[in-house]
Amino acid sequence: MFLTSLELSNFRNYDTLTLDFEKGTNILFGKNAQGKTNILEAIYLSGTTKSHKGSKDKEMVKFGHEESHIRVLIEKKGKQYQIDLHLKKHKAKGIAVNRMPIKKASDLFGILNLVAFSPEDLNIIKNGPSERRRFIDAELCQLDRIYLNDLSSYNRILSQRNKLLKDIAFRPDLEDTLSTWDQQLAEYGGRVIRRRREFVSQLNEIVPGIHKAISGGAEDLELSYEQSVSEDSFLQELTRSKERDIKMSQTSIGPHRDDLSFSIHGVELRKFGSQGQQRTSALSLKLSEIQLVKKIMKDAPILLLDDVLSELDSNRQNDLLNHICDTQTIITCTGLDEFIRNRFHINRVFEVIDGKVFRK
Repeated sequence: MFLTSLELSNFRNYDTLTLDFEKGTNILFGKNAQGKTNILEAIYLSGTTKSHKGSKDKEMVKFGHEESHIRVLIEKKGKQYQIDLHLKKHKAKGIAVNRMPIKKASDLFGILNLVAFSPEDLNIIKNGPSERRRFIDAELCQLDRIYLNDLSSYNRILSQRNKLLKDIAFRPDLEDTLSTWDQQLAEYGGRVIRRRREFVSQLNEIVPGIHKAISGGAEDLELSYEQSVSEDSFLQELTRSKERDIKMSQTSIGPHRDDLSFSIHGVELRKFGSQGQQRTSALSLKLSEIQLVKKIMKDAPILLLDDVLSELDSNRQNDLLNHICDTQTIITCTGLDEFIRNRFHINRVFEVIDGKVFRK
C-alpha cells in the first residue's frame, strides 16, 4: 500500500495544495510553524477520520472559511482508492470513498492503514493511562471494524450511565433504571476488554525480539494489559460498586479505567525505569505496531514520522530507520541534516514555507 497524492483546500494554513509522493521515503522540511505537521494531520484524518493531535474539525478549517476539503489517492494491492473528506465548522464531516458517500466511519477504516509517530509518543510510558488507552484504541479501530463499533457503543452507553448517575442525586427514583444501562455496558465493555487483551498478546509476540535487538540483547520487554475488572465479572462488579458510583457521579470500573504496563525483567518501567529505558521501550512499541499491522493486514502501513528523529540519539535513529526500509514513510523535520542524507535513501524532498510547499 502507498499514498500516491494528497490535495488540500482551506485546510489549516493551506489555501490549496497538491503533493505527489514516492513509494519510499518522503521528506517535508522547514522551520517550525510552517505547516509540515498539518500535512501529516490531513493524511491521518483520511485513514482514521480523526486528528492525531486530537483537534476538532472546526479547528482544522482554515480561518475565515466554513469548510475544508481533503483528498488522497491510494494504491493498494493493485487497486486504486480515492478518499474525500469535507470538514465543516458547524456540521458533521462528509466522507466519500471512490466518490461514493459513506455514512459510518467504520466503512472507511482498513482502506488506509497508518502508523503515526511523534515526540509525544516517546513519553507514552511515563504519561497518564489515557494516552496508552488511546494508543490501543487508535490501532485497533484501524484493524478491526467490530472493535470500532463495540468501543463506540461502549463510550455512548458509558456517557448515558454517567449522566444517569448525576441525575439520581436529584431524582432517587431513577436508580431502578440503572440496571438496564449496566447490562449493556457490561456486554460491550466485555468485548472491548477481550479484544484489547488479544491485541496486547499479539504485540507481546513481536516486541521482545525488537527490543532485545535495540537494547543490544540486554533487556527483555514485556507488555501487560491492566484491567480494572474482568469481562466475566463486569456486571456483578457494576452492581457492587453502584453506591460508590452514585456518590461519585461516575462509573468507577470498566475499560475506560484500564491501562497498559511495560516491564523489563519484571521491573515496571513507569515507576522504576530510566528515561532512556522508557524512550527505547516506546520506540520498540511503535516498531512492533508496524510489524503487527503488516502481519494482520498482509500489507505494510504508511508511516508518518512527525519531527521524531530529532528526539532520538544516533543509535535509536539507526534502529528506527533500519526497520522502515520497506515502508512508505513521510517524515517532517526542520532541516536536511547529514544523518538523514547519509543513512538512508531519500526518494522525494519538499520544503515547507508558510503554507507553501516546494519540491526540491
